[in-house]
Amino acid sequence: MALDDSRFIKHNGATSLIRSLEYENVEVIFGYPGGAVLPIYDAIIESTIRHVLVRHEQGASHMADGYARASGKVGVCLATSGPGATNLVTGICNAHMDSIPMVAITGQVPTYLIGTDAFQEADIFGITMPIVKHSWLIKDAEEIPLVIHQAFHIARTGRPGPVLVDIPSDVSKALVTWKPNTEGPKLPGFKPNTEGHPKQIRAAVSVIRESKKPIIYCGGGVMRAGAAREIRDLANAINCPVTTTVMGLGAYPEDDPKSLGMLGMHGTSYANWAITRADTILAIGVRFDDRVTGNKATFGRQAKIVHIDVDPAEIEKNVPVKVPIVGDAKTVCRQILDLLAEEPIHESRAEWWEAIDQIRKKYPLDYARKPHELKPQYAIQRVAALADPEAIVAVDVGQHQMWAAQYYGFKTPDRFLSSSGLGTMGYGLPAAIGAQVARPDRQVVCLSGDGSIQMCIQELAVMAIEKLPVKLMIINNGYLGMVRQWQEQMYDHRYSSVALPYDAPPDFVKLAQAYGIRGERVTDAEKLDDMLRDVLAHDGPVLLDIRVTEEENVTPMVKPGGSVREQVEDELV
Repeated sequence: MALDDSRFIKHNGATSLIRSLEYENVEVIFGYPGGAVLPIYDAIIESTIRHVLVRHEQGASHMADGYARASGKVGVCLATSGPGATNLVTGICNAHMDSIPMVAITGQVPTYLIGTDAFQEADIFGITMPIVKHSWLIKDAEEIPLVIHQAFHIARTGRPGPVLVDIPSDVSKALVTWKPNTEGPKLPGFKPNTEGHPKQIRAAVSVIRESKKPIIYCGGGVMRAGAAREIRDLANAINCPVTTTVMGLGAYPEDDPKSLGMLGMHGTSYANWAITRADTILAIGVRFDDRVTGNKATFGRQAKIVHIDVDPAEIEKNVPVKVPIVGDAKTVCRQILDLLAEEPIHESRAEWWEAIDQIRKKYPLDYARKPHELKPQYAIQRVAALADPEAIVAVDVGQHQMWAAQYYGFKTPDRFLSSSGLGTMGYGLPAAIGAQVARPDRQVVCLSGDGSIQMCIQELAVMAIEKLPVKLMIINNGYLGMVRQWQEQMYDHRYSSVALPYDAPPDFVKLAQAYGIRGERVTDAEKLDDMLRDVLAHDGPVLLDIRVTEEENVTPMVKPGGSVREQVEDELV
């Protein structure tokens, strides 16, 4: 931003912080005040930065996460010391698992009280150390401009992730002269590699050329690198199928014939079949999560694996790799494409495609239907059909999340916001709010479950007060559905503490109305479309309680720890 000489005067540390955030072009902070951050909240009054007052600090970190995913910028959240700071931890860990750029700012007790078990003291620096890229406990207010500049640089550079800045209250009050950091970050040991080594690129191309049954397997690293175009070009250049992780949904258009959809525990049968039979797996921006691989000893054992990831720590962490390439997904894919262009591949791969198509026809992604039943899969398909084609969709965690991943049909990147690595119930609503703040020009839909929504339901107040037109759809099946499904399949139907009966509190419609939001309910499949058209056209926030069949299961399913070769459809392989 442009410098203002009038700002080169004495400020306190809190004002220095706010000025530094403005200098980083921060537009919005999601936060909740408290004693240790009162100087910061006083300084915000004079700032151009918008502050969104959440109702729980967990909501603040998830909103910053949703804001980051929807905008491509670094999300910022703010909380006071002690319980305020610890309430951020779930959202920080969520951002860590999904590689989301975030700067979390926490207040701390005065420096002279640190380590004394003072009121509302918590060692948030130590607590979050395993789940952040870096953290600072600032003890000198003069350090604030440089620390903030470095925090943003680290959060968004290389493999993105969360960074913590802990500021004691006496540091926020100390007088300093604010000057922007114009010299760049001083991080000599932090130099993420973005370009793949030429020798490894040649090795990868050699493996691809020799392959008869290649497959592209891509994930969130493709999203963070903005490499969706390169994935399409690679699929065309190699003439191979593409499968994605949950984090990679939308990286490749799911209506394209080369798309096999999602793989893994609840992936399509044909994607899991193809990854099992492939002789080359081109893994791009993925970390071979256990929900994808199942039993790692059996995953891709017939294939030569080429693994591309910007984080060298991910290479061979979970599976052995033939060709490791450390680098940014977009840059490395372009390097491979350039080399392939010198001698294009003309292989038809007719046998490979014929085998895939036979499996795709024999085991399509589908579900049983009965007249008048309102199935959850159908509800999600109708939301997808009637919502804006470019709507951003945030989901919670559970059966509805997997049905959304299976049946929504994402065609473009950065539209599916999901707590994929940590699996955080309560993520969806605040993430949708953060996305709507980031993108007021886009329709934002939140798909939640009757269990998940109650984890952060207090954020309905933010939706109402900020007048954010989020369309909240609760796929209500009267259960903690995924846990019930596991108890059915692995504990002989012995349901334990999973029932959330329709007639038990809360009444979601009345609850929405209590928060000042329009609430509606639909129970009949025949009336679903009319209701969806009505609520999607509503110009404000709305909650729709969609009561679906109670004991529907998510299929296909690879049991935990099992092999993708051992799907529920065990005749498949």
